[in-house]
Amino acid sequence: MFSLALFALIAGGCGQNCIKELNVTYGKADGQELKLDVFSPVTKSEKPRPAAIIVHGGAWSAGDRRDGHEMAPYLAKEGIVVFCIGYRLVNDTGNRWPAQLDDNQRAMRWVRAHASQYGIDPNRIAAMGGSAGGHIVACMGTSDTRDNSDPERAAYSSRPNCVVMMCGPTDLTEDFSKKVKQGEWCNEQIRRLLGGKPEEVPELANSASPLFHVDVKTPPTLICQGRTDELVPFDHAERFDAALRKAGVESVLFMHKGGHGFDEDGKEFMEFIKVMDAFLKKHLKPQP
Repeated sequence: MFSLALFALIAGGCGQNCIKELNVTYGKADGQELKLDVFSPVTKSEKPRPAAIIVHGGAWSAGDRRDGHEMAPYLAKEGIVVFCIGYRLVNDTGNRWPAQLDDNQRAMRWVRAHASQYGIDPNRIAAMGGSAGGHIVACMGTSDTRDNSDPERAAYSSRPNCVVMMCGPTDLTEDFSKKVKQGEWCNEQIRRLLGGKPEEVPELANSASPLFHVDVKTPPTLICQGRTDELVPFDHAERFDAALRKAGVESVLFMHKGGHGFDEDGKEFMEFIKVMDAFLKKHLKPQP
């Protein structure tokens, strides 16, 4: 699975850089309370700050919001208010797609509704995620709010203002076993997510594939992908990048030689950090 642990090396933990607020409830679904954790810069600001939500990976069935705690202090140190999102995980009895999208869209709308409380600008919010989290944030960027049942949040968009997706699959309709070493395992995770093989639930598989839903409202997107990824075919990143550009959407494609994550020497990771920093500064800067 994609790990955000490398961010701990450059962030040094929360320490003096941020203030943590844990276990904040942002909604409820199927009797389950949905939680998020907030990391705010320790320094005061008279002007609204940018924000980011971090969506964890784990094959849609594992992991939790704490997986974003390595990355959050780094972003907070850069002046960004960070929300690490917990969401329903698929299991043997339910929580099929689009539960994961619904929850994260709900979280984005909650963040916007509470912008004044956290001192953020609701029009400067990034969505960031790796692996399954990368897939989810790509879906957030290519989809309008699916569940409008909450009247209190009806006025708020669930689309982020920019997206940073790391090694996330963008086409769930195809047979992964024909492209990557761990393809059979990936196929099984997708089958569990959708409640059937893609060919058995073609409409659902298509709707869960951000590649096919890029539109002019899709925000600027930074794509990070390893060429030797054993889980996600690297052409998913290339095809998504091409679809974004065709729609006139700004896309930055960062391809590295690693797999489902960066090589241990950290050189390409540091190169990616520079690209990510520039991307976020460009798209989360105050509007004139």
